[in-house]
Amino acid sequence: MLISTPHWLQKSSLKSKKEKFTITPKTPILLQVKQKIEVLTKQNMPSNFIPLPDYREYPTDEMKKRSTDFYEEIKRRRTIRDFSDRAVPVEVIEDAIKAAGTAPNGANLQPWHFVVVSNPAVKKKIRAEAEKAEEEFYHEKAPEEWLEVLEPLGTDEHKPYLETAPYLIVIFSKNYGVTESGEKIQHYYVKESVGIATGMWITALHHSGLATLTHTPNPMKFLNDILDRPSNERAYLILVTGYPAEDARVPDITKKSLKEIATFV
Repeated sequence: MLISTPHWLQKSSLKSKKEKFTITPKTPILLQVKQKIEVLTKQNMPSNFIPLPDYREYPTDEMKKRSTDFYEEIKRRRTIRDFSDRAVPVEVIEDAIKAAGTAPNGANLQPWHFVVVSNPAVKKKIRAEAEKAEEEFYHEKAPEEWLEVLEPLGTDEHKPYLETAPYLIVIFSKNYGVTESGEKIQHYYVKESVGIATGMWITALHHSGLATLTHTPNPMKFLNDILDRPSNERAYLILVTGYPAEDARVPDITKKSLKEIATFV
């Protein structure tokens, strides 16, 4: 039987600690090992570690049902471009961002910043700059192969939803942090971290009953200027969110099957 030792148990640290075990000659060997590991773990665990909080385990049948229910719920999510201008409670936006902020990330440095835009004048500026970038993309930069793939989705350089939707939320990735004294703090796995947070963020908004659209005009440096963000931040995407318009329409498309996207080894 192989018993792995926690990574923080180093030989050098064990020499300086007194090991106290409640072991008698009659104690079974596996129980002796278990007691020893428990004592060493308590002695050597970093001081900021706490017992795992709030974990919930479900009976197998309930687990299966929850996984199926979640899939049925999330597969209803659709990207839309026809938004209503109906007001959305700001608390819903705040909770979705807080949910995104729980995402796993490199060294727990949380390399993101969310800017929530509802001001009509600011949305108008963003639309103007985004459409300028998109016009250049569609008419000068984009290869024909890319335009052919986009054609069934009905996208072009016109982005009226950037003004119609009640909220534009820009997520910025932070390549490094800056302390109050001006010291730089290197961030790790920034793109991966922000990508995971974005997925959780979109899921939270869908779960709340809102529709979304991810928008990535290229380049996006204008967002730093309009939103007054520092040079260590880079716009990752604009998330447009709100209620669908009553006449909202979406492309008739499908997703790949489990067999096409997964391999079990």
